[in-house]
Amino acid sequence: MVFKRLLGSLGVGGPTVDTVLDPGAVLPGGALTGQVHLEGGGADFTIEQISLDLVARVEAEHDGGEAEGTVSFGRFTVGGGFRLPAGERRSVPFSVTLPWETPVTELYGQNLGIVLGVRTELAVAAARDKGDLDPLAVRPLPAQEAVLEAFGRLGFGFRCADLEYGHIPGTGQQLPFYQEIELTPSPQYAHAVNEIEVTFLAGPAGLEVVLEADKRGGLFTGGHDSVMRFTVAHHDVAQRDWDAEVGSWVRRLVEHRPAHGAYSPGAYGHDGHHAGYHGHDGHHGHHGHGSGPGAGTAIAAGAAGLAVGVAGGLVAAEIVDEVGDFFEGDDEDGGDEG
Repeated sequence: MVFKRLLGSLGVGGPTVDTVLDPGAVLPGGALTGQVHLEGGGADFTIEQISLDLVARVEAEHDGGEAEGTVSFGRFTVGGGFRLPAGERRSVPFSVTLPWETPVTELYGQNLGIVLGVRTELAVAAARDKGDLDPLAVRPLPAQEAVLEAFGRLGFGFRCADLEYGHIPGTGQQLPFYQEIELTPSPQYAHAVNEIEVTFLAGPAGLEVVLEADKRGGLFTGGHDSVMRFTVAHHDVAQRDWDAEVGSWVRRLVEHRPAHGAYSPGAYGHDGHHAGYHGHDGHHGHHGHGSGPGAGTAIAAGAAGLAVGVAGGLVAAEIVDEVGDFFEGDDEDGGDEG
């Protein structure tokens, strides 16, 4: 689906822009390719610059509650510096590299409710217009998929996914937000935890995997959060026993006891990552948020890993159809990220 708009800053007769992304989901850190199609208006115009802006629908704490807004997480100049005669059509191919921490929007082709978009901006005769917006689909890296599949085989189920504005202390996080994938506990741990949240912070060499457990309280103790961090290399994904490894992560997470009932925000930011993985304890100060767009999407654990199904709320097709409404609504309200 593409959105095609008249270049509003120039009024009637201005050029139009239509960006078409190449088919298929892309990988974090991978190449995003496509073409920007331009059509000249009623007069000749100089196209000074064509830019692509990566934007995400993100939740943030606001006045004691939560609000949603758009955040830019990457900007690329893909063309410009040419004259577009009246009525002429021209296509500008592009290939840009996504940030490694780009959130995952789908698993096995099913939408997780994460809203990302690619917005095209034209600079013409010193005027700028955010014209074209296209939804961006991102599939998991092999290491991310291996971890999620292992959770599924261990009996965990998908609850929802969202993007949270802010930074997880002690990590190498680069973007101004992070993705949380919320999982329902397996029967083995249902008595101990309400849910486990998974955050992937990818980089060129591997992943930081941050796990947070919402632990249930006991007869004489209250519930609390437990957070640990592990590192995973990209190069040895196929050689690892992921069920055993993820199972050990969960046991350590559930069995972890806070010292004197307190957590230090930077407690898991120690140096010294070792080959394989290295765990750190801590707390990134977030719990009890809303589920964001597409919260009704449910992923049940199956023998082949996390199998995707829809259980109310916005189904995948509706999420894709409403991407434009999410971002265009911000423009109309003057709430764009700029």
